[in-house]
Amino acid sequence: MTKTQIQVPERLFAQIKEFARQHEWSLAETFRRGAELLLETYSDDTPPVSQGWQPPTSHKVGWKGLSPEQLRDIAFEDATINPFAS
Repeated sequence: MTKTQIQVPERLFAQIKEFARQHEWSLAETFRRGAELLLETYSDDTPPVSQGWQPPTSHKVGWKGLSPEQLRDIAFEDATINPFAS
């Protein structure tokens, strides 16, 4: 095990300390579990934050073979349907 020192803003530290108390964990255990969760959540195949996420361009999604006007008409048609009407 490696011992280290970190700096945490006071407000975050208070929240983490309270969280640890509620779960009957030490601060070290709380930080370890937090680090493990980060590594699970942001796996190797996740792009770095600096790259940012971009939605796919419209030629890669949607209904192929329909013109923009047809897609618009379908969208407006769907918007006029009331699922709560009897």
